[in-house]
Amino acid sequence: MAATGTASPAGFRGDIQGLRAVAVGAVVLYHAGVPFLPGGFIGVDVFFVISGFLITTHLLAELDREGRVRFARFYARRARRILPAAFVVIAASVVAAVIWYPPLLMGEVWKDAVATALYVPNYLFAVEGTDYLAEQTPSLFQHYWSLGVEEQFYLLWPVVLAGAAAFTRTRRCLFVVLAVLVAVSFAGGVVQTYSDQPWAFFSLPTRAWELGAGGLLALAVSRGIRIPARLAPAAGWIGLAGIVAVAVLFDAGTVFPGVAAALPVAATLLVILAGSTPVRGGPGAVLSTRGMLFVGAISYSLYLVHWPALLVPQAASGFTASLPLPVALGIAALCVPAAWVLHRIVENPVRRMPWLVAARPRRSLVAALAGSAACVLLASAAAATASAAPLRTGDVASSEVAAPPAATSFVPSNVTPDLRDVLDDEPVIYADGCVDDYHSAEAKGCLYGDVDAPRIVLFGDSHAASWFPAVAGAAEAHGYALQVFTKASCRSLEMPQERDGVPYVSCDQWRAKVFERLREDPPTLVIVANYAAAADNVGADPWREGLTGTLDAIDVPVVILADSPDLRTPPAVCLSAHLTDTAACGASADEALRPEVRGIEREVAAAEGAEVIDLARYFCDEMCAPIIGDSVVYRDAHHLTATFSERLAPPLARELAPILAGVEGSSQTG
Repeated sequence: MAATGTASPAGFRGDIQGLRAVAVGAVVLYHAGVPFLPGGFIGVDVFFVISGFLITTHLLAELDREGRVRFARFYARRARRILPAAFVVIAASVVAAVIWYPPLLMGEVWKDAVATALYVPNYLFAVEGTDYLAEQTPSLFQHYWSLGVEEQFYLLWPVVLAGAAAFTRTRRCLFVVLAVLVAVSFAGGVVQTYSDQPWAFFSLPTRAWELGAGGLLALAVSRGIRIPARLAPAAGWIGLAGIVAVAVLFDAGTVFPGVAAALPVAATLLVILAGSTPVRGGPGAVLSTRGMLFVGAISYSLYLVHWPALLVPQAASGFTASLPLPVALGIAALCVPAAWVLHRIVENPVRRMPWLVAARPRRSLVAALAGSAACVLLASAAAATASAAPLRTGDVASSEVAAPPAATSFVPSNVTPDLRDVLDDEPVIYADGCVDDYHSAEAKGCLYGDVDAPRIVLFGDSHAASWFPAVAGAAEAHGYALQVFTKASCRSLEMPQERDGVPYVSCDQWRAKVFERLREDPPTLVIVANYAAAADNVGADPWREGLTGTLDAIDVPVVILADSPDLRTPPAVCLSAHLTDTAACGASADEALRPEVRGIEREVAAAEGAEVIDLARYFCDEMCAPIIGDSVVYRDAHHLTATFSERLAPPLARELAPILAGVEGSSQTG
């Protein structure tokens, strides 16, 4: 979100305008996929500090001049400054989505557009657990999260500042009060980053400290705090270098915001503070060049337009591939003149419109509410239109499951589940509460089937859970009950795990409890299954050691169930855009099957006396298809639909037959 705070004309800071250019450039290039800026997302943190500094500078000047803050006038100015361009881009994005987005995504577009028009998109993304740094099908309005934070900050900060000023005798006391609030927000953000990263990333309470830090700097500068003239140039360059460094060194694996966010915030504060000392030799000369001032002036509009411009072309293909870097850079370059047009015909004219400026603040606020309502109505009309779009052809497909698979090249009229229901086609163990969530270490061990029958145990992460219908059907066919130990994102490999870059403590505790329960009440057979793509981050050797450790910890026969293919992108969205060409939504077998992990599993199984069942031939020949027979195979990029998993019960039962016969024979011999 480009900084939208404004200082008085007499207090114009060219270095801050140029700093806006640096920040928006980092964000735009990061979203374009430039490889040397994997941490370009920190441009938003730079904007937050600038906004906090400029807004507080303005509010302090008003307090000094009038002895109070005129809240209605302040909110009216903010509304005229921020909302017109934001509403125009919301409307244009909705129209673009109607034209180019896969129909299945229009419900998400509606929901996100409404939240954005109501100024709370950040909380929607927090509730949904959005991973801003690694989302596969990001929201068309995801970049508005920072606008939501700023709008909410602008609503509360004047009240906090004016209230604190009224109850403190000096600016020093005021600084202390505000510093305490900033420290509490920072501490909350650090703690929540490790417990619930999406809320730490998107919510106002955990991000307010960044804007508040800019506010504290404004308060210090207003009281004459400066860096000595001989040190100011070096300090400014160090701060600017710090911003560039974190943009280069941070990446999607950085635990963020947490403590890491303090680095871009501190660097930005240093640049602004150094620029408050009017001396030569600092970065201000570079930041104040004509090109930097131009980009800084349009930075807000550029921030608004660049994201939908980059995302819509990807969405048009069903998010099957990222834009090639030259194409993305070309689009980013075209966003500059587009942003200039938005700045010239919407952002500036509405902000200065006499009909609004000369009127009472109420008129601006009513206009803001009208704009919000118009965006909600437009998004609702677009979603209603998309809901009527067909999501299947008129042709029928068989329900056959065979090897090699009968891949269906079209979305059949008898497709199951319906594309609109794919995400909800989960195994019953989710509704039964038998998949432990991220925080639980309970190891519930739900039992399905006859309590007096011999038991098979299914043990692993959410991929093990997605195999449940197949394993349950196969177990029942052989007269076995099935006990389930599954936990979200928690592999059954005996090794420490991380989640969102921090230790996944509850996973390690949960796994230890599962091992304990298996020792106390041994089943006939344990089937382990895990998400193979996780090996990309773990590494081959740790994966091998973890699997070996698990097999060593289990005293009964074990079957390793090789993972289902990973299409990398959710096929249902793609299928809604390719009703007669489902191959566009598949993936090659080499890409989807992770042969290295399969090799490790066979190697470890041979060494430890375990068995491997690999049903890959029922999913793939040269390609892994998203629809086989009349069934959609995946509910997202790599989890099976319950429908297709259930249809794999007969072939899985055939694979288990000789293994169970051997186990039963050994038991009788013993």
